[in-house]
Amino acid sequence: MSKTGKKAIGGGIFIAVIIVTALAAAGISALLVNIFERKMEAGNPYVRLVEVDEDTTDPAVWGKNWPKQYDSYKRTALATRTRFGGHGGSEALPEEKIERDPWLKRMFLGYAFSIDYRDRRGHAYMLQDQEQTDRQTKPQSGSCMHCHASIMPVYRALGDGDALAGMNKTHAMSYQELNKMVHDMGHAHPVSCVDCHSPDDMQLRVTRPAFIVGMQRLAESTAPVPAIPSIEIWRQGSRSQPYDPNVDATRGEMRSFVCGQCHVEYYCSSKFPLTFPWGDGLKMEDAEKFWDGLTMDDGHRFYDYKHKESGAEILKAQHPEFELWNQGIHARSGVACADCHMPYQRDGASKVSDHWVRSPLLNVNRSCQPCHHISESELLARVDSIQQKNFDLLQRAGVALMDLLDAVNDAKERGATDEQLRPALELQRKAQWRLDYIAAENSMGFHAPQEAARILGESADYARQGQIETMKLLR
Repeated sequence: MSKTGKKAIGGGIFIAVIIVTALAAAGISALLVNIFERKMEAGNPYVRLVEVDEDTTDPAVWGKNWPKQYDSYKRTALATRTRFGGHGGSEALPEEKIERDPWLKRMFLGYAFSIDYRDRRGHAYMLQDQEQTDRQTKPQSGSCMHCHASIMPVYRALGDGDALAGMNKTHAMSYQELNKMVHDMGHAHPVSCVDCHSPDDMQLRVTRPAFIVGMQRLAESTAPVPAIPSIEIWRQGSRSQPYDPNVDATRGEMRSFVCGQCHVEYYCSSKFPLTFPWGDGLKMEDAEKFWDGLTMDDGHRFYDYKHKESGAEILKAQHPEFELWNQGIHARSGVACADCHMPYQRDGASKVSDHWVRSPLLNVNRSCQPCHHISESELLARVDSIQQKNFDLLQRAGVALMDLLDAVNDAKERGATDEQLRPALELQRKAQWRLDYIAAENSMGFHAPQEAARILGESADYARQGQIETMKLLR
C-alpha cells in the first residue's frame, strides 16, 4: 500500500476516534444533565403554585401544588371490589349487606342499620353516601360527620378556635343541622389533604380531636401496646405533658395514625360527645370493658340500642380496623396501614405514596411483594384462605345468634319474664358485640387472623350459652 493510502486510512481512523469521543462526551454530558435534573426534581418534589392553609379543605386546590398525589386520590372514585368487600358494580349505590346476609338485618333490629347497610365505596364517596343513606330517615347526631367530611374548620368555628370544644358540641346537633353548616362554610368535601398533612410543610399529622383524646387515654392506661412503641417511651418519661401523637409518635406510626383517626370503634350519637373507647386498651374486650363501665346521665349502664325483638341492651361496633390491626403480625412487625393501602410508587425521580386508597389485593406487586418475595398467585391464595375461614366462622356465629333470638322469642311466647331472660340477654349482648366487631371490621379477619377467629369463636359460644339458658326456662 502506498504512503498516501496509509495516510488516508490513518486520517479516517483519527476522525472516527474524534467522532466516537465526541459522541461519548455528549452522551456522558446528557446523562449528567439528566441525573442533575432528576436530583433537582427529587430535591424539589413540588412547586407551590397556590397558598393553602388550615381552612383549605378542597383537595383540588392542594392538587395544584401536589398533582401526583391528587391524581391518584381522584381514583378513589373508581369502583373496586375484592371477594369479601367493596363496591364493584355500576349501580348508583353499593349492594345492601343486610339483603345478602339477612341475619345482619335481624341483628340490628331497633337500630338504623337494619334499614340501610351497604358495601363500602372509595373515600371520594364518604360524605355523599352518608348524606344519601336511608338511615337519615331516623334522627342522626351531628357527631356522625366526624369522619365523613373535612370538618376541622367547622369544629374550630363552633369552639371559638378550640377544635375539641367544637367537636364536643356536635353530638347535641342534628346531622342535618351540622351538615348544612359544613356546606354553608364551603367545607363539604370528603376527608381531604388538610386532614392528614400540614399545609406548611406537608408533614403527616393527626387532626381529629377524638383520636387525640383516645390516644391520651390509651397512653395513660397500663395496657400493652407493642405496635406503638412511642407510647411505651412516653410512659417511661416524666409524663409532664399528655401524650401527643403529633409530637411523640414516629413517622412510621403516623403512617397508621392518620388512618386510625377514622377507621376505629367509637360512639357517635346524641347521649354524649364522640368517644373512642381506649381507656383500657385496644383489644376487643378492652373496648367492651370500657363501654360496660360507662354510665349515662340517668345512671344506667351504657348501651347503643335495645334490640327490638329481645329487648337486650346492645353494643354496636363501628369499624375497628385500627384496633384489630394492632393485634396482628403486620402491626407488630412495624408495617403501617399506608405501606399496604397506600404503597410507595415511582413517578419520574420522585417516590410518592399512592393516594388511591384501596385493598392491597388489588395492588399486590407494590403492596405485598416488597416484603413477601413469593408469587402473586400464592399471596392471593393465602389471603383468600384466611378470609374464607373467618367468613365461615362469621356465618356460623350469625346462625348461633339467630338461634338465640328464636329461643328468646319462644320463651317470651310461653310467658318468660324479663327477669328470667336477663342472663340470656346479657349473653346476647356479649355474643352480638363480638360478631358485629368482626362483621363491621373491613378486612374479613385478615388484619389479625387468629384474633378474629378467637373473637368469632367466643361469639358463637356466648350465643349458644344464651340459647341454653333460655331453653332451661322451657323445661
